[in-house]
Amino acid sequence: MIASHLGVSPRIDPTAFIAPNAMVYGNVTIGANARILFGAQIIAEGGTICIGEECVIMENTVLRSLDNHPLTISNNCLIGPHAHVVGCHLEEEVFVATNASVLHGSHVGARSEIRIGSVVHIKSHLKPDSIVPIGWVAVGNPASILPTEEHECIWRIQKPLNFPLSVYGLNRDEATTKKVTQKLCANLASLKEA
Repeated sequence: MIASHLGVSPRIDPTAFIAPNAMVYGNVTIGANARILFGAQIIAEGGTICIGEECVIMENTVLRSLDNHPLTISNNCLIGPHAHVVGCHLEEEVFVATNASVLHGSHVGARSEIRIGSVVHIKSHLKPDSIVPIGWVAVGNPASILPTEEHECIWRIQKPLNFPLSVYGLNRDEATTKKVTQKLCANLASLKEA
């Protein structure tokens, strides 16, 4: 399904393939020969999404942008099944594996690999040719790449990045789940059945 949001429709190169059950929504640009496979969800809530040439977005991947977090995927990137990529910048030839996440405000250098189940946390910057091993976390600028067993170290780096403020515009001490969902519902109010 291809749909407009806030009066802006997706722009899709005629050589790109969009699977019949993929969702492309809002201010999205898809480059030449890109492949958007079955069940992929590409949702521009307010910010732009730009997908470069010859990118492959595999089954059930979620790509999102927000007003303050556009998403740019440069040429020849491969995003694996069930990955979650939101409001960040991927340089050329980045591989994001199955179930991996690349979060708001992060920047992944060219030819990097974000392996199965790993996370590039908010505002984290990976240099070109980086590898985030299976299940590990990249956090900080420049990013430290750590196993999940190093949670205390990850939290020391992550806490000042202030996820609730960066993503939802709410200070950590006021970011209850209720306030977050109310804000998201207001932002997504234009989503209504026809």
